[in-house]
Amino acid sequence: MIIGVEDRRVIAAPVVSVVIPAYREAENLPVIIPRLSEALSNADLQAEIIVVDDDSGDGTTEICRELAERYAVRLETRRNERGLSSAVLHGLRRARGDVLIVMDADLSHPPEKVPALVEALDDADVDFVLGSRYVPGGSTDEDWGIARWLNSKAATLMARPFTGAADPMAGFFALRRTTFRRADEQHELNPIGYKIGLELIVKCGCQRVREVPIQFSNRLHGSSKLSLREQLNYVRHLGRLAEYRLRHLPRLLKFGFVGATGSVVDLLAFALVLLLLPVPAARAVAIWVAMTWNFYWNRRWTFFDSHRRSVLAQYLLFSGACLVGAVVSWATSVGLWHLVSFFHAYPLVAALIGIIAGTLFNFVASSRFVFRRSAVKSAKE
Repeated sequence: MIIGVEDRRVIAAPVVSVVIPAYREAENLPVIIPRLSEALSNADLQAEIIVVDDDSGDGTTEICRELAERYAVRLETRRNERGLSSAVLHGLRRARGDVLIVMDADLSHPPEKVPALVEALDDADVDFVLGSRYVPGGSTDEDWGIARWLNSKAATLMARPFTGAADPMAGFFALRRTTFRRADEQHELNPIGYKIGLELIVKCGCQRVREVPIQFSNRLHGSSKLSLREQLNYVRHLGRLAEYRLRHLPRLLKFGFVGATGSVVDLLAFALVLLLLPVPAARAVAIWVAMTWNFYWNRRWTFFDSHRRSVLAQYLLFSGACLVGAVVSWATSVGLWHLVSFFHAYPLVAALIGIIAGTLFNFVASSRFVFRRSAVKSAKE
């Protein structure tokens, strides 16, 4: 459920939309909204401010209602979803401005720098702008500990395969609405954790990144939401981005690995069931067990983002695909053995080629039909 607190002023066509994820940030909103509004007004930027709250229950709704009396603020309250990255995407999908800005609510990002990000994006050769701590002129608070600095630098180094930006971890950034919509309409965006900026740089194909120096401050009120779990999510996120960059290769390798473990499960199940049933029945049970094993791990791991259909529907489709794949494997092996004299002497090689053909068929069928990726709801829904 979404609760909208509309601003009392009518904005015909905002040039800039500023999205602020604000879970339990009620204390900071009365500070950041006036400062941000003043910075936008001083730069003569017609703008809207979209606050996205995951039903904090801390008075955010009432505070935004009061702020909307004086400023161009709109509140989006999400009842059934949590997470910073998904909150940012929610706000971006509902933004009306030509330029989209994302920043934190805790005053770690200086609102006065928003016009500089907008100005940097005026350059046609730039498609993404970061508010950066690590370029000349940028800095962090003096009381940053060495552990926090090392953690940030390590995360930046891990992102190096995806972008050469000095501060790709920044949560303060700008991009054009057209750039965002291009990736969003293709259902490419599925971030984990907090690093939504890196997700957008990669998935929106932003090669020309400019960094604007900022003074990064410690949060004004509240406690940091960074935890060990979020750090592990970052590692998982990098894995997803690598998979995206390499397209189908990582998934094919995962699919093959699951199939290999399924073969082991098949043999173990056959050996156990053979103690109770005759060979034909034991083979049938073992194949079913292995196929169910493969389905579970492919759904959970290989195609983790494809829960569009029910489990039963996907299981039946997967079973059908495996059956056809077995026919493909058999036909390929037998066909090669019949048609090519070389394989008369080496039938095992024909069988191996048949296995590869059947596996490739199963992978394509699973990718295109069984585990089709879930569509992302559009802003109009």
